[in-house]
Amino acid sequence: MSTFGTVFRVTTYGESHCKSVGCIVDGVPPGLKLTEDDIQPQLTRRRPGQSKLSTPRNEKDRVEIQSGTENGVTLGSPIAMMVKNEDHRPNDYSETDLYPRPSHADWTYIQKYGTKSSSGGGRSSARETIGRVAAGAIAEKILFKSNKVEIVAFVSSIGAISMNRNPLDEDFIQTLKTITREEVDAAGPVRCPDPKVRELMVKEIEHYRDSKDSIGGIVTCVIRNCPIGIGEPCFDKLEAKLAHAMLSLPATKGFEFGSGFLGTQIPGSKHNDAFYYDEETSRLRTRTNNSGGIQGGISNGEDIYFSVAFKSAATISQEQETATYDGKDGVLAARGRHDPSVTPRAVPIVEAMAALVLVDQFLLQKARESVSALVSDD
Repeated sequence: MSTFGTVFRVTTYGESHCKSVGCIVDGVPPGLKLTEDDIQPQLTRRRPGQSKLSTPRNEKDRVEIQSGTENGVTLGSPIAMMVKNEDHRPNDYSETDLYPRPSHADWTYIQKYGTKSSSGGGRSSARETIGRVAAGAIAEKILFKSNKVEIVAFVSSIGAISMNRNPLDEDFIQTLKTITREEVDAAGPVRCPDPKVRELMVKEIEHYRDSKDSIGGIVTCVIRNCPIGIGEPCFDKLEAKLAHAMLSLPATKGFEFGSGFLGTQIPGSKHNDAFYYDEETSRLRTRTNNSGGIQGGISNGEDIYFSVAFKSAATISQEQETATYDGKDGVLAARGRHDPSVTPRAVPIVEAMAALVLVDQFLLQKARESVSALVSDD
């Protein structure tokens, strides 16, 4: 399906080489100041052609709000946003009329729908994420105005080159507490905040780019100032919704939050997050945060952090032995313009999906609290 969310609902539209891509956002409260200037920065961060480490496709990705606002203020009605595809070259994909690209969605789309987009990846293209990022910018504005929520993602690994992501390490915890988007973007095109591995990551991507190949990586994200009580047990636990959101992104292969898979190696006596009373905030807090800010599927007020694995891009320019749609052996050398690593450009997309999950769960909780106040006998 192309719609995400329960109260704050986002429907994306468009294919990689059609006239435009975008979204319709329903559930935005009325009275919110909103213009294209609130949305454009995140779209600019995800757009192609930013550096030699990304696809040379040169899209400006300028967003236009089509409805749902008047004089720069939301009306409470659906907000439509559009971004025109300007630098599209559908003829670069004529080979895919004969060959399904290995590990791409060409074959499965035909099996499911009986047809597919004749150029690019269609709905499985990263161009689809433009609508998500545009909607996420609105969600972020609501979250910041209501709770000062901050969402920051960064590249933590490229291939086998990784910065420290040990949840028991104080340096990593300090990074989660203090990292800003400005610092992430200042780290250069690879968007890794660790100077010890940053240049190695750049060289790794350059190596695979020059070999007409691709390489994957991991994006880590932290959410600060999330209100307590967000998440809907049992099936819509907050970590489950985040996992759903992240694994709906193109090229994702894995998700972990808090101590993640490493937590399986830590005994409970060390893994448990002990509570203490914090005088400054006048509430219980935890001394450690192996839980990743979520316990029982509900946010506990600590920083939420998670990581998303992105595979090596499926479309590469190397010749690959494969088969035609009718089963004849052949060789495919894909054309088109593609990222040697999708990971750096995935940073604002991960932030957007995190914002969409949080704002939807936040509005659900607010609705529950409002009704509880109305019916309470106290």
